[in-house]
Amino acid sequence: QVQLVESGGGLVQAGGSLRLSCAASGRTFSSSAMAWFRQAPGKEREFVGGIRWSGCNTYYADSVKGRFTISRDNAKNTVYLQMNSLKPEDTAVYYCAADRPTAGCFVHTTRVEYDYWGQGTQVTVSS
Repeated sequence: QVQLVESGGGLVQAGGSLRLSCAASGRTFSSSAMAWFRQAPGKEREFVGGIRWSGCNTYYADSVKGRFTISRDNAKNTVYLQMNSLKPEDTAVYYCAADRPTAGCFVHTTRVEYDYWGQGTQVTVSS
């Protein structure tokens, strides 16, 4: 049974930083992509960034490029989202997701490609 558990959300002032974690269990993820999505109130869930577990590719949405960094720790089966220079518009519930095992280095950016989701963690950025 696949489980993804996010942690690290909270309240931070604009310009501050947070690091989210996503602990994965239940199967081998070496051939998967892990992604972060976010959903603000009244808005669609949107892609933030993703990483191939192998490390061969990392991809970010334009809105976070240069501010957010995704990394993974294979030994801990954990993916991280380091968020710097946070803005009020980054306020949302952040979800991690894993897709089914696939070959190659592509990182999907659409929700339908991801089969497994965490419960989400709230990030609030005050102005």
